[in-house]
Amino acid sequence: MTQVPTSPPAPPPAKPSTSPARTPARKRDGKGVPQRDLFQLDSPLMGEIRGERSLMAFPFFALSKNAWMKPLSYEHATVSIEVRPSANGVATIYDKEIVLYIASLMAAKLEAGEEVAQDFVFTAHDLFSVTGSNHSARSYQRLSEALERLQGTQIKTNIEAGGEGEEGFFSWLSEARLHYSKTKTGERRLKAVKVRLCDWLFRAILRDRQVLNYAATYFQLGPIERRIYEVARSGCEDGRMEIDLATFRLQIGYQNPLSNFRAAMRGIAGSDAIPDYALQLIEDEAPAPAPALSPEADAPDAEPARRGRRAAPARVVITHRPEQIEDHGADTHQGGSNDSSWAVEEANARADSSAANTSEPVARESPESS
Repeated sequence: MTQVPTSPPAPPPAKPSTSPARTPARKRDGKGVPQRDLFQLDSPLMGEIRGERSLMAFPFFALSKNAWMKPLSYEHATVSIEVRPSANGVATIYDKEIVLYIASLMAAKLEAGEEVAQDFVFTAHDLFSVTGSNHSARSYQRLSEALERLQGTQIKTNIEAGGEGEEGFFSWLSEARLHYSKTKTGERRLKAVKVRLCDWLFRAILRDRQVLNYAATYFQLGPIERRIYEVARSGCEDGRMEIDLATFRLQIGYQNPLSNFRAAMRGIAGSDAIPDYALQLIEDEAPAPAPALSPEADAPDAEPARRGRRAAPARVVITHRPEQIEDHGADTHQGGSNDSSWAVEEANARADSSAANTSEPVARESPESS
């Protein structure tokens, strides 16, 4: 506030002053500050959806629509990732939409030559418009739950970002707030979402500049299809990649048995559902069954007879194709389904009921049996 002058009032000026009017000092509590100064929005997003390459290549998020309450782990070659859940579970592949949106805002600012900071302010309306979510009350509730999981999930990895490594755990968002206003009737209206991006991801985007664009139909895909697209987008540098099925399962972050993953891959490959990429599941001829061993009468501890055939080795071949797949208007994020979602759900059905009672899932390579 301006101070009241102690000197006697000056006589009226002979002519109007040409100096600009003084702006009243702002109070420390924020009262009297114009609304536009309170929320300097970084949205709307004007460019493409983009994501950091490491988040594409490796499984940092749970492939679930519902809360996943068990830790996740990935260990392969030289990369290790450990993800611990909060009280609300591990951040899911659908929660990742917010991270992709923030990364896209940051990448757009960098391309425009603007200064960037770790704090981002955006509207839920623009986020929903980009991801294809409806603007129902349930969507706003899911947004609040997703922010809690992104802030509460703990991640530990040896992947360096911006030329620096970290020891210990971090969260995707170190701060997440929803700012509301109230109507005359007392109803709350969401004005803006304010988040602070973690140091690890901020450094990766700012210094490494390994940011790749996403297909426009990405948000219409199911959880497994999303991960397949991300791995293909980050791995098909020469237009083609070939990987054995067990290793591919690790990289996707699929937690159920390899046999379920094989069944899901058959359905996805047959539906041709991955944008910009053609996927083939090549299954070799199954090996002959091992001879059955019958325990001898004088050997009570002998191994019992074994029956059945071992599953045939399989590998995945992904090739890039420029043309876009036809959009049938499916939106799995809003409860719809695409051509391959039935195969994924059928493959997971047998394992979902028992997964909650198993020990913490670790994405490690294991032999597959029929």
